Amino acid sequence: MAKHGKAEGRGLSRVLRSREFRAVWAADVLSVLGDQLTRVALAVLVFGRTNSAVWAAGTYALTFLPAIVGGMVLAGLADRYRRREVLLACDLLRAGPVALMAVPGIPLPVMCGLVVIVVLLGAPYAAARGALLPEILPGDLYERGLALVQMSGQTAQMVGFAAGGLLVAALGPAPALLLDAGTFLLAGALVRVGLADRPAARAAGSPRGGHWRDAIAGVADIVGDPRRRSLVALAWTIGCFVVPEALAAPYAAQVGADATAVGLLMAADPLGSVLGAWLFVRFVPAVRRPALIGPTAVAAGMPLLLTGLQPDVPLTMLLWSLSGLLSAAYLLQAQASFVRATPGGIRGRAIGVAASGIVASQGVAVLAGGVLADVWDPATAVVVIAALGIALTAAGAVAWRRAVGESRGQPVAVVPTREYG
Repeated sequence: MAKHGKAEGRGLSRVLRSREFRAVWAADVLSVLGDQLTRVALAVLVFGRTNSAVWAAGTYALTFLPAIVGGMVLAGLADRYRRREVLLACDLLRAGPVALMAVPGIPLPVMCGLVVIVVLLGAPYAAARGALLPEILPGDLYERGLALVQMSGQTAQMVGFAAGGLLVAALGPAPALLLDAGTFLLAGALVRVGLADRPAARAAGSPRGGHWRDAIAGVADIVGDPRRRSLVALAWTIGCFVVPEALAAPYAAQVGADATAVGLLMAADPLGSVLGAWLFVRFVPAVRRPALIGPTAVAAGMPLLLTGLQPDVPLTMLLWSLSGLLSAAYLLQAQASFVRATPGGIRGRAIGVAASGIVASQGVAVLAGGVLADVWDPATAVVVIAALGIALTAAGAVAWRRAVGESRGQPVAVVPTREYG
């Protein structure tokens, strides 16, 4: 055991010793912080100008929904062009619209259009980053790097929301938006300086279709491979397990808690996610992780079933954190196994399709949870959606196990070791 522990420690330190990974990781953290800052600033700015919860909620939704289309249509850019240039271009092109949002008196429809542009550009960025990581971090280091990205992303979301509220209160929405534009420029500089220039994954002479053809081909790539198909099905089910975060406010009211409990309940899942990603890569041997995807996914919904008993806030936080812990573990390995099963030349568009499905599943599940909460109550809605998630992940787990058995002896996509979200 001692020898294994020392090896694990060396692996963790090697991840951060990679200059390229540090550049990608730091740029990603800056982008996430800036995104949360923008969401807070837009919510305050739009509500302050309209005094309308519908406008505020609709603008907030625009920071997520276009990613569905972007992931399907634009992710193929990460395979067509040099991935470092895709990252750099996306950062620079997002800085402009964010800065324009800070212009005093800008019409709200124009502001919404700028939000859509920024979110659409996030799709090829995420695809390029996700496709690069296994090249930057070979072997087992990939899972460790992916875990660190996931943990820091969750932490940056929490810090970004908290700091965003303070900055907007102190400076106002416009300066906060300009600060976000600056984070994109800084992230672009990190990528340009820290990443090596690699050729495009798709050879210059290979046939190139349109963006929609890339999207259709990306879906076909996934559907045609039982391993990738089952992994995507498991990843998309994550939406069922994030519903409690969206129902934190009505649930707090249901159990008689005050407004301060809402933030604590919303933070429960991200806190569990950070811990789950770290524990999974630290204590579970790499050879055992793929086999645990299915059982861990099913287990992620179990704690949420106890929400139906309407426990007090501390116990509810514990249950939701445990669900987040298990969700992070299975999603981390599902993503890693998906990337390893995908050839490098089509990895960008495949990641884009898979990522857009994750966003869509969360939107659908949260919407369904809100409807059920109105029909019944928040606790019952959490239980019903969690039960659905358990059923879906059980089916996905069976499909994944069968796909692994059928693929034994078949070649697996090889990730180059000379140099990877």
